[in-house]
Amino acid sequence: MPLTSDTTALLLERLRSALPAQALLTDPAQRAAHARDSAPFSECGTPAVVAVPRTAEQVEHVMRTAYALDVPVVPQGARTGLAGAANAVDGCVVLSTAGMDRILSVDPANRLVRCEPGVTTRRLAEAVAEHGLTYPPDPASWDRCTIGGNIATGAGGICCVKYGVTADYVLGLDLVLPDGRRMRTGRDTAKGVAGYDLTRLIVGSEGTLAVVVGATLALRPARPPALSLLAQFPTLTAAGDAVAAITAAGHTPSALELLDRATTRAVVDLGTHPLLRPGSAATLIVESDGADPSSELSAMEILCKEAGAEHIATSATAEEAYEIIEARRLVSPALAAYMASRGGRLTAFIEDVAVPRSALPVLVGRIEEIAGRYGLRVFTLGHAGDGNLHPTVVFDESDPDEVRRAREAYDAIMAAGLELGGTTTGEHGIGTLKREWLERELGPVSLELQRGLKRLFDPKNLLNPGKVVAA
Repeated sequence: MPLTSDTTALLLERLRSALPAQALLTDPAQRAAHARDSAPFSECGTPAVVAVPRTAEQVEHVMRTAYALDVPVVPQGARTGLAGAANAVDGCVVLSTAGMDRILSVDPANRLVRCEPGVTTRRLAEAVAEHGLTYPPDPASWDRCTIGGNIATGAGGICCVKYGVTADYVLGLDLVLPDGRRMRTGRDTAKGVAGYDLTRLIVGSEGTLAVVVGATLALRPARPPALSLLAQFPTLTAAGDAVAAITAAGHTPSALELLDRATTRAVVDLGTHPLLRPGSAATLIVESDGADPSSELSAMEILCKEAGAEHIATSATAEEAYEIIEARRLVSPALAAYMASRGGRLTAFIEDVAVPRSALPVLVGRIEEIAGRYGLRVFTLGHAGDGNLHPTVVFDESDPDEVRRAREAYDAIMAAGLELGGTTTGEHGIGTLKREWLERELGPVSLELQRGLKRLFDPKNLLNPGKVVAA
């Protein structure tokens, strides 16, 4: 609930004692701009102030001050999240780490990088590339999303089928606890098993246990040049059979992406991709960056043909490979063009659900059935290689009945994912959007243990309250 005027005044007075004036945003428009992330259907409150610290010491001061006054704190990065985890609550301090954007050191000998949480994923990748190294996680919003946000949500990306997700690269964290104490987890060594793995506990905790003020991340040698393959199928089952065959044969593509019928059609209608053909039930986009990508692609091409592919395009050069991968990158502009063609009244909700790879075609079929049942257009794309799909529900948010149907379709997609042995989130997180689904997935015993961890780290329930395992 909103703070009293006396508490707000005292909060600001104490914050100003150790923060520069430009680090505190109190204008109503500035506070409103930081009220929420990019998730629809998720409630948000009005912050009392937005703090934009530049140092870990300033974060400590914010946390100690808020803790002493029993004021909630909501950490934020770039607000690209899609689960409501960075949404403000009434009367809180929004703690934006976007200003903490230094890359502190790149260590080629140990293949690691140290950075602050506000560094964007793209900038980090470009910085380490200058040393002949790569940071593989590549969320779709990598040019805007921050390392701190990636750590908070456990972000993935297109290449995670081969290279893993954010959690696989976090070696250590510099943290500020809810009461302002500072600590470090993890280590710089390649191996280490001393004590409980608090680093992995923090990754994916969505800012509910501690504030990340620094990270030590593992790096890999630069990826070799890649080649790509595009295959279109007459049925979802055929595409699923191709994915299963590629996996069973032991291939390790660096990307294995799926576009359903509606998404393929949208990209075709954009009119800028020469290789995609209309009418296919599913499109697979496969990339290989192995030692002999041409040979691996040839083998995967045969598997796609045996599964029933009706159209295949294979690259022989880096330029052709880029052209094929561009079909995946064109999905966002294609959906934007579709919505614009409907008068600009529509909004898109990008969902996140994962199932075992073998259940992938079944889930895509269920999503198409759900779209028809609720009279909505749903575009499904995702990471076929690890069973993680992103159904995008398009609806008119000015139409109450359509909003209702979109919410119900969303619930039906979540239920279908769990029924098929999957999870309600592969990489976007729980936030506020999926709290009701968490107990259905985890069960009451597991949920109570997680609530116990929350109480241990945050006994006053002041850090990002109401998110994930709400007390």
